[in-house]
Amino acid sequence: MAVTDYALLILPSTNRVYAEASVRLTMSELMVFNRQALDGRIGDIATETIGGVPYVTFRAHRLDERDVALLANLSARYALYAREGELLRPLTVRPLDRFDSDLLTIQKYVGKTNEQFTKLLLNATVLATDAGPEMTERRLRVLDPMCGRGTTLNQAMMYGYDAAGLDVDAKDVEAYATFIRTWLKNKRLKHRAELTTVRRQKSPAARRLHVVVGASKEEYRAGEVIDVSMINADTRRGREFFKAGSFDAVVTDAPYGVQHGSRAEQGRLSRTPLGLLAEAIPVWAELVRPGGAVGISWNTLVGPRAELAALLTAAGLEVLDGEGYADFAHRVDQAIVRDLIVARRP
Repeated sequence: MAVTDYALLILPSTNRVYAEASVRLTMSELMVFNRQALDGRIGDIATETIGGVPYVTFRAHRLDERDVALLANLSARYALYAREGELLRPLTVRPLDRFDSDLLTIQKYVGKTNEQFTKLLLNATVLATDAGPEMTERRLRVLDPMCGRGTTLNQAMMYGYDAAGLDVDAKDVEAYATFIRTWLKNKRLKHRAELTTVRRQKSPAARRLHVVVGASKEEYRAGEVIDVSMINADTRRGREFFKAGSFDAVVTDAPYGVQHGSRAEQGRLSRTPLGLLAEAIPVWAELVRPGGAVGISWNTLVGPRAELAALLTAAGLEVLDGEGYADFAHRVDQAIVRDLIVARRP
């Protein structure tokens, strides 16, 4: 079977620093897709400038419809081409996206994780699960246990996945509730959205936003809905609200320890997220089902990779390393070098 050359045009980013890293990050993400879902059939992954524009290039026996459907969801994919001599022939891509892109881009606030990176983190984690090769065909359930204002929940929703989040900051939960209700109303999508109180033994335990939405009126009427919830509670209390083994993927962007910090039990501000993660990771490991995965991004300047890997291993998870997964570190600013780590539950 003949080998075909391909070229991937990178999506422009409004974030200059992330744009500079996006080509290298895309190479790593493509390696993960290749390793976890394409049986290692892609080779010669490299960067090349074509017509003055940077591309990620690779070779493979001709990609079939399923392969293209998977690669359509690369976080920085703008266009995918088959190379024929000096010509680029565009391939028709049909990403998973069920909603308009402004679901991800319209929110602007200090500390928001770049939405391209959020998608990359979700992809890298989902691909590590048993369901990874069928990520375009299966309805998965995703938890962000430190979800802030819901960027991960929105990306999961874009994929048509069910999503849940925990966040200790009541203002973030209120802000997300306001945003998602307004967005759904403006898009005229059939939905239900309720902000209620969760009770335990007749006493208030937390506030909970619950959203049920259909990507179309027909799907909503047929009960083919996407379920999204956010609970205002400490992540370490996750087992109070969710059953063990409830999620295919647990995905979160940990506090960087610079802008955010994390709070210990006594309320003092800690400059490292590792203390919080040491208590939270065993809870997250219980919430992910066998064959599922946990993906965490964090600031390496306040927590070495080896220490985070040790916490995940101690919780009974298997850390993925090697090609792709070892090459995601990139600078965000002078105080933050972000990396991600993924671990599977056997």
